[in-house]
Amino acid sequence: MRVILSILCVFISGVIYAQNPAPADTATKRILLLGGYAHIGNGKVIPQSAIGIANGKITFVMDGKNFKPSRLAFDTIIDVYGKQVYPGLIAMNTSLGLSEIEAVRATNDYNETGSLNASARSIIAYNTDSKVTPTVRSNGILLAQITPRGGLVSGQSSVVELDGWNYEDAAYKMDEGIWLNFPSLQTVKAWWVDSEDDQKKRSEKQMADLNELFYEAQSYAAGNNAVYNPNFEAMKGLFSKSKTLYVRCNYVKDILAAIAFGNKFKLRMVLVGARDGWMVTKEIKENNIPVIIMRTHVLPERDDDDIDMPFKLPVLLVKEGIDVAITDDGFWQDRNVPFQAGETVGYGMDKEDALKSITLTPARILGIDASVGSLEAGKDATIIVSSGDILDMKSSDVQMAYIRGKEINLDNIQKQLYRKYMKKYGLKEAE
Repeated sequence: MRVILSILCVFISGVIYAQNPAPADTATKRILLLGGYAHIGNGKVIPQSAIGIANGKITFVMDGKNFKPSRLAFDTIIDVYGKQVYPGLIAMNTSLGLSEIEAVRATNDYNETGSLNASARSIIAYNTDSKVTPTVRSNGILLAQITPRGGLVSGQSSVVELDGWNYEDAAYKMDEGIWLNFPSLQTVKAWWVDSEDDQKKRSEKQMADLNELFYEAQSYAAGNNAVYNPNFEAMKGLFSKSKTLYVRCNYVKDILAAIAFGNKFKLRMVLVGARDGWMVTKEIKENNIPVIIMRTHVLPERDDDDIDMPFKLPVLLVKEGIDVAITDDGFWQDRNVPFQAGETVGYGMDKEDALKSITLTPARILGIDASVGSLEAGKDATIIVSSGDILDMKSSDVQMAYIRGKEINLDNIQKQLYRKYMKKYGLKEAE
């Protein structure tokens, strides 16, 4: 009993020490960010900008070289000369807030049992008290698309702001899309997998199940709904195109089959992964399908692929006029999203296009670009200020963040531990 109590005391003391910052209060101040190098998010830049904020919105973005602000017009004027100002970054396809410790099953709440779970809602499992969220937020991620995993049809994703007391506070756009793990038509030859025949049979069965589900859901959406069905209710928006079908697939065969599937049911579709997308850019472009690239810091898909293919894949797609969003794969990994995008710059991506892939393009895919994704008058004041290049791992240092004009505390457990042990050993904190 004493041992158990001792362990509990240690655990509780650790929890008490590592507190998340409290959510920010509603924005009431009129703020001016003056002199910063503003990256608008749509490809434009203003080397010496003036950005006004009031009631949680951006009121103006302009050249600030000759701007002389009236002290009466603003409650706070913040000098950001020499600093970089960006729209808040957006992480796509993440289990942030749905997973806490990968090795502890009880802390992972991102999938349901069964295969066809269109009605499953990721938003109701979202944990605003996650210790991971502040570590991600301190690298500039201010919004996230939280998505379910598992099965053929995993469920519905939602967009959250990374600040709030509960999921209702954090929710920015609920149930905006449905996630499909497309059955792979690619067979794998290896001793640890099923035979090729068994793989083909499983794929055929999964495709048959998917077609049956979508035909029935389409009929239900047309009004043939005598009996309430939660899965079909959730899928109604797919056929009116108020919801997006996100399709996880990588190989050429699977991408082409997924495009044909989306066209058959006239769906608004986004490809997720698409590691072979560079081989079928024509088909992707012709069907106006955006692509979410999952991680550039990864090995090539095949032995005979170019060694740098993951780094240049987004560049190859963007050059063909395809909308590309870049993200990472996981939840705590999302802190590296800006660096995943930055990697592409060395392979031919324009730096502002790389920024766009983690700001405005994700916002467009999510249908929230009218309010976030770029620094423009009328949009939410969801902004980050860094002393260095946000896309560069070495110089990036986010010093200020605002979500709808609310100043966000950028402290996190890692910073707390850093201060704790610097103090313990009498060392001076890094400047």
